[in-house]
Amino acid sequence: MLKVGLTGGIASGKSVVGEMFVALGAHLVQADHIAHELMLPGQPVYNEVVRHFGREILNPDGSLNRAKLAEVAFGSRAASAGGTPASPPSRIEDLNRIVHPAVIRSQEGWMEEMGRRDPHAVAIVEAALILEAGMAKRFDRLIVVTCSEEQRIMRFAARQKLDPEAARREVSRRMAAQLPAAEKVKAADYVIDNSGSLDHTRKQVVEVWEKLRAADNKT
Repeated sequence: MLKVGLTGGIASGKSVVGEMFVALGAHLVQADHIAHELMLPGQPVYNEVVRHFGREILNPDGSLNRAKLAEVAFGSRAASAGGTPASPPSRIEDLNRIVHPAVIRSQEGWMEEMGRRDPHAVAIVEAALILEAGMAKRFDRLIVVTCSEEQRIMRFAARQKLDPEAARREVSRRMAAQLPAAEKVKAADYVIDNSGSLDHTRKQVVEVWEKLRAADNKT
């Protein structure tokens, strides 16, 4: 089995690329979906997050309000031009220390299960913070998805239903917790440029897929 990490900056198109690989025959798990499940009420990670960040991050029904959690965790908005004080410093490292170990354990278990089911599988883990969390060594190959900063902002704005300036501030705030795109590219075995048409992206995915299958046949 070939273990593949799929990463890239916020709103670069990781999920779109992941779906293209699945259409070709890859197995895929998304770290964000794992984190969602781990933060359901009653789960140990949920309990620890609430204990650490307070009940103000919860909805009235007790479920986690991810927007409120992001606001508390990322923090560190610059003071406004009028002199309004900045929000508290980022606590994203605190959140990552709670969530990442459990997500990694789940990913490892998933890859082991894929290996048992299909020894020749290409198992892809899609995660934004593979490099930041020191996870790259767990994979046989690393794919990085890229696009321009402006494209990330516009895609994030459309996805979150934000105006462009609000999206720009939020993307900048979240990217501050990630390695620069250039550093991710340096660490990649394959880079997929998602700044053009879907057909252009798909063509690159097919080319990388052929290389992954060839590499898997050698293992």
